[in-house]
Amino acid sequence: MNTNAAPLLSAVETRNAIASGKITVEQATRDLLDRIDALEPTVEAWVAVDRQGALEAARALDRGPDGGALHGVGFAVKDIFAAKNLPWRCGSPIWADRIADFDAASVAIARAAGAIILGKTETTEFAGYKASRTQNPAAPGRTPGGSSSGSAAAVSAGMVPLAFGTQTSGSVIRPASFCGVVGYKPSFDLIEPGGVSPLSRSLDTVGLFARDVPDIVFALQALTGLDFALPQTARRPSRLGLFRSNAWHTAEADLVTAWEAFERDLEATGVTLAETLPAPFVARLDGVMDLHARIMATEGSEALAHEAAMAPHLLSPGLADQLAEGRAMSPAQRHADRQAMTGLRAAAVASLAADAVWLTPATCGAAPDWHSGTGNPAFNRTWSLLGLPACSVPILADPHGRPIGVQIVGAMGNDAGVLATANWLMDTFAAG
Repeated sequence: MNTNAAPLLSAVETRNAIASGKITVEQATRDLLDRIDALEPTVEAWVAVDRQGALEAARALDRGPDGGALHGVGFAVKDIFAAKNLPWRCGSPIWADRIADFDAASVAIARAAGAIILGKTETTEFAGYKASRTQNPAAPGRTPGGSSSGSAAAVSAGMVPLAFGTQTSGSVIRPASFCGVVGYKPSFDLIEPGGVSPLSRSLDTVGLFARDVPDIVFALQALTGLDFALPQTARRPSRLGLFRSNAWHTAEADLVTAWEAFERDLEATGVTLAETLPAPFVARLDGVMDLHARIMATEGSEALAHEAAMAPHLLSPGLADQLAEGRAMSPAQRHADRQAMTGLRAAAVASLAADAVWLTPATCGAAPDWHSGTGNPAFNRTWSLLGLPACSVPILADPHGRPIGVQIVGAMGNDAGVLATANWLMDTFAAG
């Protein structure tokens, strides 16, 4: 099949083409299904493709009135979300035969807005660190990252314009960086998480993948009912924060080279660069990555208590060890960790200007070898623990052309500022 036969449309372009009568919902859906048919044998991004359900939904939209903001736009769903009549395996043999009989709330909202759910995408085991089978379309032979492996890869390959992911440590930002797409983790709890299998209730956040920032905003507005509209023209910020972060010691040589060049290029645009994070607050971030890991282990042992009791032999050794670590955490440590997390989140609100935005690396470098695992989330743990909004945009690369993301982070609730900055960065640095 010639995958170039149909134009590769963004979500916004798809919506506009359908609204203007240039294409039907059914044809838009068939074009995506054709791309999946052609590319899936190589990419292996999907747990299940709901061809019949997608086409039936498309025909129903073509017969009826406007179905809502996402009318006719294809959406992929990470396989820790429930989606009615589709597998709900969570990347584990424990749930190999489970079929969901309801939609997760976010999936239901997307459907109600007219989205076409194309199917379920691969995830690592219970959104942890055991790799899925998915390949990286942007860097063959390299990991697509995790845990939202299939969602990032499906968007990267052009199989779908929008996909749901989740982030507990780095599961949206990292695969977006590795696969060369835009990944957005909202402020904690911005997108409704009901019906998504939990790993860590204090950290889990529903996020989105797309190939550009306007598509992220388009979907976010439909899912939340809030206004995050971008300026009609991407405007250069007068001031931007830079924070190489408490994870800089994990930066690989290619990232250091690319990041230093990026800082010089930023200065050349006329933006005033500054350290946005106050020194007293930065000092409090010492130990935050270990704190994040302990909370994730403790809450994971609680969230997966049923699975660990029902079929411990079907857990991967790494996950079994993580859950055992969580179960063994002393009451005093659990209490101290929760107090520390609450204190850090309060300090972030108190210390940061409400409109604060800063740039930091999305990952330690380009995607590592596929067999090495899903990559290090060191540059993501801090922001996940604090619940801050973050967006990765694919504007850097290693010497071999493998993508490396720049991560834009903002103060709690400043999702609009994060997305506007991400859009400007893409417009300025990714035009080619």
